[in-house]
Amino acid sequence: MMTLTKIKRRTILSLPFAFIASQTHGSEQGWRALAQGEAIALIRHAQAPGTGDPANFRIGDCSTQRNLSDEGREQSRRLGALFRAEGIQVARIYSSQWCRCLETAKLMGLGPVNELPALNSFFDNASRGPAQTQELIEWLTRQDQSQPIVLVTHLVNITRLTGIVPRQGEIVFIAPPTVDEIVVIDRQTV
Repeated sequence: MMTLTKIKRRTILSLPFAFIASQTHGSEQGWRALAQGEAIALIRHAQAPGTGDPANFRIGDCSTQRNLSDEGREQSRRLGALFRAEGIQVARIYSSQWCRCLETAKLMGLGPVNELPALNSFFDNASRGPAQTQELIEWLTRQDQSQPIVLVTHLVNITRLTGIVPRQGEIVFIAPPTVDEIVVIDRQTV
């Protein structure tokens, strides 16, 4: 059984749930929990220069979006190599429909990538944040943990869910959520 380091419990951004953070960063705790079905890996997409998206942004048209740089593509491959080095050869991969997230997920090479609209950015429309985050939590509570689950998404989604402001390419490990609590187990930067 995994032991969590509990620092504090609080309500985040007026949401009806709380999170508990871990003091460790980059330890083995998150990897063990992921392999044992006791964690979900949230990843902010790899390096993509800029902020937000151009005014003409369209899902499915990468030419209208902010995309991964060459460094971001290499970072994505390193993320996949890190998962394999930690014993995770295959995972259930879900991604935002934004090209930078889909490309990050595909380049990791851990399995087929499934689009999940609940992971889409709400950076340009923060009013969608509470409902979309609740939708993601409800989706997560219904998932089978028999195979590792990896979600590739955006800063705003991870911050709204956990209270953490991740770097590009950072992994945040959370325990499978309940409807009123998010437990952050660990973090890893690549």
